Amino acid sequence: MIREQAPAKVNLLLHVGHRRVDGLHEICSLFASVELADEVTVEEAREDRVECPGVEGPNLAAAAVAALRQEVDGGLPPLNVTIEKHIPVAAGLGGGSADAAATLRAANALAVAPLEAPALRRVGAALGADVPSQIEPRHALVTGAGEDVEPISLPPMALVLLTREEGLSTAAVYARADALATTRGALDRARARRLAGSSLEELSAALENDLEPAALDLRPELRESIGALRGAGALAALVTGSGPTVFGVFADLRSAGEAAAGLGEGALVTALRDAGGP
Repeated sequence: MIREQAPAKVNLLLHVGHRRVDGLHEICSLFASVELADEVTVEEAREDRVECPGVEGPNLAAAAVAALRQEVDGGLPPLNVTIEKHIPVAAGLGGGSADAAATLRAANALAVAPLEAPALRRVGAALGADVPSQIEPRHALVTGAGEDVEPISLPPMALVLLTREEGLSTAAVYARADALATTRGALDRARARRLAGSSLEELSAALENDLEPAALDLRPELRESIGALRGAGALAALVTGSGPTVFGVFADLRSAGEAAAGLGEGALVTALRDAGGP
């Protein structure tokens, strides 16, 4: 039996390029790995099975097992995958992708001939844009269509997350971003890398999400969450990923906790993981 943590991620910076001929969008994003995490347990079984209490429908972890089985030499035994959810579903926090990546890590360890990390990321890339960056959970500069992952360091910070019961479709948000023309023709990887190494104050002042206008257009009530976090003293507040989760940046857990206490139930406090640097 192997247990893996599947940490959520927050997009501190998300710049989105135009739609490519393959239908995907180029991105340039600073992924912050946070302490909020699911727990994934993988063990040998009589047949493949994924259990995720509270979450109905197909699970990306099942696709991860099937994809890995096609790639490893010598085979992979039938596996039972159990996911204990703590990350809200369809929230823009990468929970499903983190679960799939954790499943790949654990299943790979049980394979007769395990894959190296680059090969495992290639398997993950076929599952979803956020999966490759979570194969080795850490803070990262993510480019391409999510497959290019460069480890980075980020300044310590705490976050307050305001989630919503009703999720947002990533595909719908990207489609609306295309319609609103909020994507950009050029992505500046060097600037994003410099921002990652800057102070918390400088980084907070530069936070930006090209998908935020689309998310706000689809869910105007998210503006209230952004305003509430700013009113509570956040250094910055914006939508993460395709939403609908909104996050606020704070210097430390004490100030984040005080802000969350005034924001009512549903405000989650977390911090960046000590995920290492480059």
